Amino acid sequence: MMAALRGALGFFTRIPVGRSDAAWEAFVRAPWTFPVVGYLVGAVAVTPILLAGVRPLPAATVALAAVLVIYAVTGITHLDGVADLGDAAVVHGDAADRRAVMHDSALGVGGTLALVLVVIGVLTGLLGVVEVGSSGAPAGGGLVAAAGLVVAAEVSARAAAGLLVCLGDAAHTGLGSSVIDPSGPRAALPVFALAVPAVALGWPRLIPVVAALVAALGTAAALRWWANRRLGGISGDVLGATIELARVAALHTGVIAWTLS
Repeated sequence: MMAALRGALGFFTRIPVGRSDAAWEAFVRAPWTFPVVGYLVGAVAVTPILLAGVRPLPAATVALAAVLVIYAVTGITHLDGVADLGDAAVVHGDAADRRAVMHDSALGVGGTLALVLVVIGVLTGLLGVVEVGSSGAPAGGGLVAAAGLVVAAEVSARAAAGLLVCLGDAAHTGLGSSVIDPSGPRAALPVFALAVPAVALGWPRLIPVVAALVAALGTAAALRWWANRRLGGISGDVLGATIELARVAALHTGVIAWTLS
């Protein structure tokens, strides 16, 4: 278990836990580690939000700080997947042509647009979280409940990718297949079971967190459908993009649900 967690942290974050073949082998056989890493990343990402509860700061500044913390901890590997999928999405051709574009290191217009939209999506989603949290205290939950929504979004995003690992088919031999092939549908239940407790983090605002979880899983389902049709299956880029896109979907859906509930 500890080897699997160390392998997951080494793969998903920039935390210096060390890397080894044993940790990697344990990780690829343990997709349940995906949401566990989400709890850790989320706990670090909400630091600026919780600090804003102690000393009020501009919402935009807090949101930007949270974005910087997220990518300082996780790196930009997943954003590379977003860029590759963006380039593939605008290719006129078959699955082989799209996969060829994804392996090209050059960044195209589609990838650039995808990157800009995702980063803006994360920033505005976090801005919305801070704003509803600031206006909702104390009866509405406040910034503590808002921080819980952010953690839940990180957990949900990684659980979404973990479920793709368990339920998807690899598009080709590579990083994606090395993670997907050792797992199967039976491994999906622990992934989901470890993600569900994140709902409690939004107390007393549970509906927004449930909505965030559903949105993240829906994003994974949509990407699985698209990847099967357009790429011939799931790849490492698809898994990375799933985390980024599911985070955006979870944050914005959670904020909308918070506003309407």
